[in-house]
Amino acid sequence: MNLPEEFIIRMQKRLGAAYPAFLRCYDAPPVRGVRANLLKLSAEAFAALAPFAGERVPWAEGGFYTAAEKVGHSPAWHAGLFYAQEPSAMCAAPLLAVKPGERVLDLCAAPGGKTTQLAAAMRGEGVLVANEYVFDRARILSQNVERLGVRNAAVVSADPAALAARLPQYFDKILVDAPCSGEGMFRRDETAIAEWSVQNVERCIVRQREILDSAAQMLAGGGTLVYSTCTFERGENEDQVAQFLVRHSDFVLREQHLLLPHEVRGEGHFAAVLQRTDGERCDAPPFPQTRNAAAERAFAAFAEEFFVRIPAGRLTAAGDRLYLLPAGLPALAGNVLRAGLELGTFDAKRFTPAHALAMAVSADEVRSRFELSDAECVRWLRGETLSREGRGWGIVAWRGHSLGLCKAVGGVLKNHYPKGLRDSRVVLG
Repeated sequence: MNLPEEFIIRMQKRLGAAYPAFLRCYDAPPVRGVRANLLKLSAEAFAALAPFAGERVPWAEGGFYTAAEKVGHSPAWHAGLFYAQEPSAMCAAPLLAVKPGERVLDLCAAPGGKTTQLAAAMRGEGVLVANEYVFDRARILSQNVERLGVRNAAVVSADPAALAARLPQYFDKILVDAPCSGEGMFRRDETAIAEWSVQNVERCIVRQREILDSAAQMLAGGGTLVYSTCTFERGENEDQVAQFLVRHSDFVLREQHLLLPHEVRGEGHFAAVLQRTDGERCDAPPFPQTRNAAAERAFAAFAEEFFVRIPAGRLTAAGDRLYLLPAGLPALAGNVLRAGLELGTFDAKRFTPAHALAMAVSADEVRSRFELSDAECVRWLRGETLSREGRGWGIVAWRGHSLGLCKAVGGVLKNHYPKGLRDSRVVLG
């Protein structure tokens, strides 16, 4: 592997006698992992269902090593039962120790691995705000939040400073997985090598400092901040934390970890746990609610037939879309891509449920459920219809887990799996 010369010099200086062992890592293939979506099933159930799940990742509940290079064509992926995530990257979210009912912010959240890890720990209770400054990356984040069935998250694309101005001392827990020089990605992404430079390291340090200062403004007194990167650069890691503590005397460092690829089974990661020792916990104005009486009536009629138990919560309309807001969601800054659970759309005549709704419900929460065999599942994910008796909206399920919406009409299950997600290369093994 053609590593940048200046990177080699820096790592030799940083590691000393351990450098040869570090360098030998680059002769080995990258380490891969998957993480069970604990919102939908246990780690044990996932291991029994997914033949590609190998040994457990020791620092992450539900984390598994895998030898499989591509897992995105499995029915389990389409059902939102797991997230493909590099094992070292799974270390940061558990350090935040989030609990159900808390206010949690993932400030640099795309593509969503850590967001969905936090969501699983919250068990659908509390407020989870997932922010990504780059709008196109925020779209990918939103898609992953939807696929994994997260109900209590808002996905936004905002500058951290704008969020900080809107939500001072609001969050109990904040994760800052900061944009970095990406040295921990070298084995699995040649682009990361091509883009590395001393100048980029310095740019990252400046941007990280700004993001951390914004995060500090948003953390409530007594709250916890986890700062993480996927680089080995001291200036972006230990030095960044040390300088943060100089600027913010009301914070203390609880612990920090540098995972290096010659010491752990992973690509490498850095994480530091910081706690705010002073300050208040402030409230914020609620997320604005836009009422659409006709849409709400249409949803209520649909819900009576669709749900065993209709979910409670505040409804809000955004254009033709209807959302169920997480309890306590505050007013946000920037572009809001997802405000809680998308329920569906209303076209002034009828309500059409959203795929997000199907991904967020369990199979036993709906009145009409059609269990698919493996062969039927392959056909369904390709976009085909199936012959089944029934009437009206329901969900199709694979091995007990929702795959998406269907509508039973005249002995046929009409396929409402989104066209952009349909997969002609489904792999059952």
